[in-house]
Amino acid sequence: MSVYIGNLSHEVEDNDIRQVFLKYGVVKRILVSTNQKTGEKRGFAVVEMETDSQEMAAISALVGTEWMGYTLKVNRARTVADAR
Repeated sequence: MSVYIGNLSHEVEDNDIRQVFLKYGVVKRILVSTNQKTGEKRGFAVVEMETDSQEMAAISALVGTEWMGYTLKVNRARTVADAR
């Protein structure tokens, strides 16, 4: 399971996200979505943590939180398998 975090500032960096999620456990990977043509950030990211319980703790704590001037949308990330 991974965590989807949306409505992010376009100024956010991987390390900014890492610092927030480290409060809830071990961060394995962060993928900040960017436009392939322009390289601009698209306002969302996916964070993978070490355990499902860490991810659930982060979701519970961060949903609706205001960060960098934006109200975050945080939930379980959908996978290709979920779409089937």
